[in-house]
Amino acid sequence: MLETFSNVWSPSTALYLLPVSVILVHAVPYLLDAQKIRQFPGPFIAKFSDAWLGYVSKNGHRSEDVHRMHLKYGPFVRIAPNHVSVADPDALSIVYAHGNGALKTEFYDAFVSIRRGVFNTRDRGDHTRKRKIISHIFSQKSVLEFEPQVRLYVGLLLKQWDRLYDMAAKGMSGTDGEGGWRGEGGRLWLDCLPWANYLSFDIVGDLAFGAPFGMLEAAKDSALVPKNPDQVMNSYGKDTPASEVLSIPAVKILNGRGEYSMAMGVLPAWWRPIARRLPWYSQGQKDVQTLAGIAIMAVAKRMATPTDRVDLLSKLQAGRDSEGNPMGREELTAEALTLLIAGSDTTSNSTCAILYQLARNRYAQERLHHELDEHLGAEDETVATGPQVKCLPYLDACINEALRIHSTSALGLPRVVPEGGITVRGQFFQEGTVLSVPSYSIHRDPSIWGEDVEDFRPERWLEGDSSAMHRCLNIFSVGPRACLGRNLAMMELQVIVASIMRRYDIVLEDPDFNLDTREGFLRKPLACPIGIKRRDLL
Repeated sequence: MLETFSNVWSPSTALYLLPVSVILVHAVPYLLDAQKIRQFPGPFIAKFSDAWLGYVSKNGHRSEDVHRMHLKYGPFVRIAPNHVSVADPDALSIVYAHGNGALKTEFYDAFVSIRRGVFNTRDRGDHTRKRKIISHIFSQKSVLEFEPQVRLYVGLLLKQWDRLYDMAAKGMSGTDGEGGWRGEGGRLWLDCLPWANYLSFDIVGDLAFGAPFGMLEAAKDSALVPKNPDQVMNSYGKDTPASEVLSIPAVKILNGRGEYSMAMGVLPAWWRPIARRLPWYSQGQKDVQTLAGIAIMAVAKRMATPTDRVDLLSKLQAGRDSEGNPMGREELTAEALTLLIAGSDTTSNSTCAILYQLARNRYAQERLHHELDEHLGAEDETVATGPQVKCLPYLDACINEALRIHSTSALGLPRVVPEGGITVRGQFFQEGTVLSVPSYSIHRDPSIWGEDVEDFRPERWLEGDSSAMHRCLNIFSVGPRACLGRNLAMMELQVIVASIMRRYDIVLEDPDFNLDTREGFLRKPLACPIGIKRRDLL
């Protein structure tokens, strides 16, 4: 008997059964078609496996690749065995609607560190509680309170660029800022992307943690983290939350964290513990821990020294749920980390994309200069104020148009169809099916934006009724899980862009330069070399 069993389960038999088992695991669900989505076209491998979506996500161009599939197959594309991408503007208000019962998928579990925050919690009740505590800090009244800090760091950026401009005018060059700088042809030439990173990180550091990271002053991607984050977290309530600290490249680590979490998120949940053991994911795990360390140390330092300062963290501390309870220490730190991630990378990516389009499209820059000169004048005040830029139609048109083309959150955010199903564009989807609506594709729908969808043309926002365009501009998502910080984000972009463009004339270093990107969870420019010249405002 034992001899017979040994012959049946020989190594050669196991080698034969392994590929057969793999095939069956993927083929049987396709043949059973429990969700009734076999009819939808898409990449062949995506019908059976998450491998296609995992590959394009790892490759860093998921939104573009999914868009190409929509151009090939139409509005419905099956991008994974139980995931249909729907490129239809009307689907936004259906898939992400208030009250439809759709929940976030297991994809968001890959973005949890410290503990679940308002972004990655999947429980409806928990999200409602967190949103109640957090939403008030992004009201228009609160945003006005944050404006002085925003203007402070925009002014510091302009001061740094003026310093380099004056040095460049003397024929000097240097390495302040990644990629260096030089003077030539009456302009200062530099890469504006790292400077946008420094600016956004210092702003959110000040607002979320009570102190900037000091990147603008140092002209360097650098932030301090504890060598042992757990030691700092566990020291709360003691005299000194002391820990040895390290200086780390926070922007680089944030990008690594986004790519790692995206790679994990597209894998089936049962695969993730196995994948985390693979050597090429080890750096991503370190990035997650290191970024959490920034929040842990900053919150510990802030809470060890009470202050009456008004910022995001103080408002988080003051927030209460429906039962009058505040956030606990760990939850507060997790939300502060969410604010850091959501408020830094998005603002820097967007700032870079807007400056790129204005440098590339001189007619738009000249029209914006005219609007800024007319409404802001040539006052000694270098940095624009919120009230000054709040209602400038062409400024808003330039921002909207750049973010339509370069939406930093471009992928389709996945949702699970609730009990009772959902009907989209005449197609019924059963409970448990995963649906997403890709912003990248919606922002390129000719029925909304016209045939010139790939062109940067701010005027489209000022021609006739633009209500459909505003409804389909999905840069902050829609529904109950939409971005809470949209008021703050728009105020920042208005002040940043208006202040830079009132002070400088900008051009691309290479007129034929195209803004290359790489996508983790967010779609990030890789570089944007520009030449700036100080304008004569008198």
